[in-house]
Amino acid sequence: MSVEAKEKTEVRLVFLGAAGVGKTALIQRYLRDTFEPKHRRTVEELHCRRYQVGGATVTVKILDTSGSYSFPAMRRLSIQHSDAFALVYAVDDPESLEAVKRLQAEILAVKEDKFTPIVVVGNKIDRRGERRVSSEDASATVELNWNHSMLEASAKDDANVVEVFRELLQHARLPSRLSPALHRRRETFPKCVGDRPPKNTTHSCTVS
Repeated sequence: MSVEAKEKTEVRLVFLGAAGVGKTALIQRYLRDTFEPKHRRTVEELHCRRYQVGGATVTVKILDTSGSYSFPAMRRLSIQHSDAFALVYAVDDPESLEAVKRLQAEILAVKEDKFTPIVVVGNKIDRRGERRVSSEDASATVELNWNHSMLEASAKDDANVVEVFRELLQHARLPSRLSPALHRRRETFPKCVGDRPPKNTTHSCTVS
């Protein structure tokens, strides 16, 4: 087995998307099983969890990025040092899907790898009467043109949230044995120190 094909014991997941699409809501639903309906602006927050899987320790880091502030250099740095990406749009906001298209192009340009693990997430499917992006149109772009995975979800209704994270971890080549641990998501991921990821992320996380 080549080095590239080996399963990893640490992975960094990044959530990117326009403001208000529910990136933080998806992460908080997964980590704490909570939902806050009021939008709160995020700059950057890094969450960590270490799992014991067999005899190995698996570290999962989740970076919640801003959709409100423009920090191109910070975003490029986050992309360079991350393993898998969730690109989130809201099904009631066509412009947020356009933002995903721009972010997908930026990720491929920075990583210089068209096979970079990307999962596109159409959030807010609970807003059934307000949908303005059809799943057919989105999947035609994401799955046929880009060859990425796509899921629709609702942080509010807790629909497909675990599946989003399972898909990300599988694409990032984490051990398949980690899957049962995903169901223990109600355990709190402690935040890393500070709102922005410290430069030395390897030793920056407070773990329980």
